[in-house]
Amino acid sequence: MLRLSALTVLVGVFSLGSAPARAADACDTLAATVIRATGASLAGRTGPVAVFRAQDAERMSLDCRAPARLTVASLDREPPPGYFMLIGRAARALAGADAASAEVLALNLHQASLLAQAPRRGGIGPILMLCETGPRTDGLRDDLTVCRLAHRPGLSRIRRAG
Repeated sequence: MLRLSALTVLVGVFSLGSAPARAADACDTLAATVIRATGASLAGRTGPVAVFRAQDAERMSLDCRAPARLTVASLDREPPPGYFMLIGRAARALAGADAASAEVLALNLHQASLLAQAPRRGGIGPILMLCETGPRTDGLRDDLTVCRLAHRPGLSRIRRAG
């Protein structure tokens, strides 16, 4: 009985020790998926946060902590169409969402935020999105348009028959 307990403790210690490594591998995989889908390049990574350079956004970052989230920011109050296309591709990379539908959602939320002068949120398929415009007081204070994307909890990426 004592041997079984010691073995159980050793297995537990080894599995706990590899959890951060598994999380880092999962974050690396997700960051690579974002890079492939958006054409962005990796600017840096610290722990669970990866920062990218993207042609159509001032800032783009991925926070791999559950639920994984992407933030896409622009200095423009009314960004060019490429910004919304980038968000669509990022939504596909993050959660397998339809890129065109996510692009339209981002554009609609952005327009609604401009009209309401307040953040607007919505979702489509496996993605939740919040877009806001205007002056900010947080770390993104210079960015006039910010959209955040997250995988909708409870939905599978696998489509089930029936």
